[in-house]
Amino acid sequence: MRKTVHLCLSSHDEVLFRNETDLAVGFNCFAVAALTTESRALAEGRMSTHHHSMAQSDNPRELMFRNRNAYSRYFNTKYKRKGRLGEKHFFLLEVEGLYHTLAALNYVNRQGLHHGLAATPFDYPHCSANAFFRKQLGKEITHESLPSSKRYHYLPSNISLPAQYRMGPSGMLLPEDILDTAYVEELYISPRNFVFQMNRQSDEERDLQEQRKENDTEPVTLESIENGVPDFDPRFTRTFEQGKVNYGRMTDLELCGLIDNQVLPNLFRNPEEASVYALPFSKRAKLYDILWQKYLAMRYQRKDSLFGGKTITEAQLARCLCMKYDSSR
Repeated sequence: MRKTVHLCLSSHDEVLFRNETDLAVGFNCFAVAALTTESRALAEGRMSTHHHSMAQSDNPRELMFRNRNAYSRYFNTKYKRKGRLGEKHFFLLEVEGLYHTLAALNYVNRQGLHHGLAATPFDYPHCSANAFFRKQLGKEITHESLPSSKRYHYLPSNISLPAQYRMGPSGMLLPEDILDTAYVEELYISPRNFVFQMNRQSDEERDLQEQRKENDTEPVTLESIENGVPDFDPRFTRTFEQGKVNYGRMTDLELCGLIDNQVLPNLFRNPEEASVYALPFSKRAKLYDILWQKYLAMRYQRKDSLFGGKTITEAQLARCLCMKYDSSR
């Protein structure tokens, strides 16, 4: 019997996605895992340190295993890394009832907003908010499909996909082809209600009461959805829901791009071999100190630097260098 589940894989000491291609492949691995386990994919959202998804599945653990396994092989090969990617245990929340399901879908679709990376859910490209009610919301864009000869670069090996699965120029399968948009749109009833749900405040008392009346399971809340996510603080989330984006903050993808494309090539004889994972821990620690001092010089001496005037945190720099953050440093 299919269960409706929310799944989340997190990583505390390193990022899961270092650039846009990683994000595209990450979605494709989820899509292939849903296809091969005969699961119904409902929604998803990818951040640098975690990946949320909603699905109906007979075997959600197999769905997550195949998703993680395929992406880990890709990531480890690309970055010369070994071992399990992400925390040992993933988070699984079984959802029962219409109001519980809508609450979970809302949280997954609003990832960019909740983490302060977008002013609206629709402004964050790495979640499924833009996959629903496309015609009614004026988002029926004709995508140029990537040629079949190039698709294999962005897919797990030995995978044959149905012909109706299109792939955009970025290498990502189109969410509107992968997700069961018709089913999700039935849950939201109308485009107007969908837009309302995307803009409402999280954990409103009315929503919690509706969930409590529906059944005896605990209401789906920010805390239950974001359980185990690094650096999660619901106070910041509620501020971000007002659309207050800090555009002066460097994102993890931007910082990883700076490290991978500008810093590391100077440390390797063959730039193609450049990877933070190819550096011993001692060199990563030294690089951390050098970059942090450069950042402080920019902040306090107002000198131009690699960071382009944007702010970063010590914990962020540590995870982009694949180091456990030590607050006593």
